Amino acid sequence: MRQPVLSLLAVVCGLLFVSSTALADDRWVTYEGQEGPGKGKHILFIAGDEEYRSEEACPMLAQILAKHHGFRCTVLFSQDPESGEIDPENQTNIPGMHLIPSADLVVLFTRFRELPDADMKYFDDYFTSGKPVIGLRTATHGFNYSRNQDSPYRKYTWTHKGPEWKGGFGKEVFGETWYSHHGKHKSESTRGVINPEQKSHPILNGVEDLWGPTDVYGIRGLPEGSTPLVYGQVLEGMEPGDKPVEGKKNDPMMPVAWTREYQQPTGEKNRVFCTTFCSAIDLESEDLRRMLVNGCYWALGMEDEIPKKANVSEVADVEPSFYGFGKYKRGVKPADWAW
Repeated sequence: MRQPVLSLLAVVCGLLFVSSTALADDRWVTYEGQEGPGKGKHILFIAGDEEYRSEEACPMLAQILAKHHGFRCTVLFSQDPESGEIDPENQTNIPGMHLIPSADLVVLFTRFRELPDADMKYFDDYFTSGKPVIGLRTATHGFNYSRNQDSPYRKYTWTHKGPEWKGGFGKEVFGETWYSHHGKHKSESTRGVINPEQKSHPILNGVEDLWGPTDVYGIRGLPEGSTPLVYGQVLEGMEPGDKPVEGKKNDPMMPVAWTREYQQPTGEKNRVFCTTFCSAIDLESEDLRRMLVNGCYWALGMEDEIPKKANVSEVADVEPSFYGFGKYKRGVKPADWAW
């Protein structure tokens, strides 16, 4: 009797292991890269903001990069630890941060997150190693360490006032923290105007028509060495054909997409691309999707492989939600985004 019982226990333990592994993997979603220049490269997205539907925008972009360009893409989500449902309002739980060391590029779309120190260490180690980072919309104010006053990552806080990293990660790395809605929120949309001096920049390959219903953020001045690629023209209304607002609001226009290099104390340099475009609804703009895909190539040092007009056709039939607090879709789990 002993051998059959041991065999049965082995089977049960094996099933439990498979089950627990599957459950762990269900806390994030990974798209295996198909054929393309990105084969062998891993891009990791971190989605976690309450308003601009990063939980929709990040998997939409990841699918495009995996299917059309060959990158392996993983998307991490803010979520309820008990139900496993995506919860943009949970600021302290993003499972899967331990996957960051395998990433060649991290795309950050967070707002006011305060992750446990053990999780945040993965991102901090990645960043201080000099690897590239892309910031989308609220990444300029992506962290807010208010609960744990002893955290070694308090300097990441968007309002940090210490001698190191004044203005937090956004100001230090991307060049600006949260400042203002320069365009009127939900009533003045954004027309992207390409910087004529940078029209040949590889991130702008095939990019001509940029518009989104998300308003322009205020920028007080980017650090020396930053390269503005696109400026945000404030429009009078919420349609792409609306006229530009007259007066000082568009003179000068605020940058809405730029690149820079960030030098670590060790001498390593991070390639940085940031855009304050990019709520999920903005991704209805084909050329915005193209600019973001091109930006991933550039950040990875693959600018010579950026297509003249990258394929950015949508992979899944998704209607992105309009932005707004409390407007996220309930009951959605990361596995629901699997293809």
